[in-house]
Amino acid sequence: MEIEKVNIGVIGGSGFYELFNLKNKRTKKIITRFGDVELEVGEIANKKVAFLARHGKGHALPPHKINYLANALAMYEIGVNYVIATNAVGSMREDLRPGTLVVPNQIIDFTKTRQYTFFDGTFSIKMRDGTVKKGVVHTDVTEPYCRELRNKIIEAASKIGFKVIPEGVYVCTEGPRFETPAEIKFFKIIGGDLVGMTASPEVFLFKELEICYASICVVTNYAAGIQKRITHEEVIEIFNKKKTEIAKIIVKTIEIL
Repeated sequence: MEIEKVNIGVIGGSGFYELFNLKNKRTKKIITRFGDVELEVGEIANKKVAFLARHGKGHALPPHKINYLANALAMYEIGVNYVIATNAVGSMREDLRPGTLVVPNQIIDFTKTRQYTFFDGTFSIKMRDGTVKKGVVHTDVTEPYCRELRNKIIEAASKIGFKVIPEGVYVCTEGPRFETPAEIKFFKIIGGDLVGMTASPEVFLFKELEICYASICVVTNYAAGIQKRITHEEVIEIFNKKKTEIAKIIVKTIEIL
């Protein structure tokens, strides 16, 4: 059976799509060679959009257990060309206060146990332009985040009067524990601005599939050593306060894409 084609994907937390007032909402199960993925599909501004709960229903999956390969391939197979992701992050800069929105442009990867690539020597896929990628493929990640989509997000935020920081360096750690103060000190020395657990390998997998991917990061806390203690409840509380604002930016981005 032919899969319904959707041009735009959004990756967020469980139930995040409920903020978007989707028209014609339905659930689609996409079967990939890496596992099955459930997407919520609907329409925004007369455009089809697929929503993915990164951590699964009820936030059941820790960052290192997320099936990033299946998620990315499901988006590819349903026809997605643009993916707008959301991430909760800690700040390693005192001027990036909790509640700040950042559109990162670079990433440093410190994850340890994840499957980082489709192209491990056995994978083969037909790209949208008809070419075939297979075997070992070395992907250019000079710009890991899509400049075109980042600019659209920044433009959308400006149009509706919300401030976003237009660039930043995201350091991705393994989790699910938070980082030590010594690790944060090191990450700052090498140029990190934000720290989180979910951007890698997600950003790289979409790059391999030639899908335009960008993220809106929500600063939920200062990183370890800058504030005395970090709790998951604190992260969720700040993120929930900003969800409506993020949703409005995403809707406006979809309108102007």
